[in-house]
Amino acid sequence: MATTEPRHASAPPRGAPGHKAPPPGEGSIRTVLFDLDGTLVDTAPDLGHALNLQRARHGLAPLDDTLIRPQASHGARGLIELGFGLRPDSTRFAGMREEFLQLYAANLCLYSRPFSGILELLEALEARHIPWGVVTNKPARFTEPLMSLLDLAERAACIVSGDTCPQPKPHPAPLLAAAELCATRPGECLYVGDAERDIEAARAAAMPALVAAWGYLGTGDAPHAWGARAQIHHPLETLDHLG
Repeated sequence: MATTEPRHASAPPRGAPGHKAPPPGEGSIRTVLFDLDGTLVDTAPDLGHALNLQRARHGLAPLDDTLIRPQASHGARGLIELGFGLRPDSTRFAGMREEFLQLYAANLCLYSRPFSGILELLEALEARHIPWGVVTNKPARFTEPLMSLLDLAERAACIVSGDTCPQPKPHPAPLLAAAELCATRPGECLYVGDAERDIEAARAAAMPALVAAWGYLGTGDAPHAWGARAQIHHPLETLDHLG
């Protein structure tokens, strides 16, 4: 069990825009941070379920999981565009987004589970007394109950949600907030994520990062070009990058 008590963020770190940190990869890793959807937890089944419930309400056939999974990391915005062809500048977008979020909230953890190997990784980190946390663009009203339902909230050293800081990823503020909550320099944190914005945020925070290849990568993604330390294919490979 991790020795750090869970601390859930409510404000960005002081001076985040001008934060100075050592170059990524200097020294040993003292804290590991994870994106949530597509990295720590496979939430695509419940996101897809909510989207197909909404499509049924509007007289549309369900979409296949193979279409939904690559969009799951892009949240309601990407899913509403996929399901209904609506962009944020559409007059219908806000109402459809809220309808989707209500359906998702009512079906938050029917099928969502940690990815294979994640629980073993968390146990290995805790055995080494390395705290871990979550930095996600998912709003806190979904992040915190989902983490609790999965029995992960009390184990996390921090949970930084998409509305914790004024700017979500790819801005570095959420990662800098997490580093401060864990009392760790950004360069001594390791961030694991499956989307380009995750790696962009980590680079802006001077934090080493890994691409989670088991996540929701799409056919048009080029993770080798994102500037991460490495691309890993199983959660336990994270342990190879702590030195």
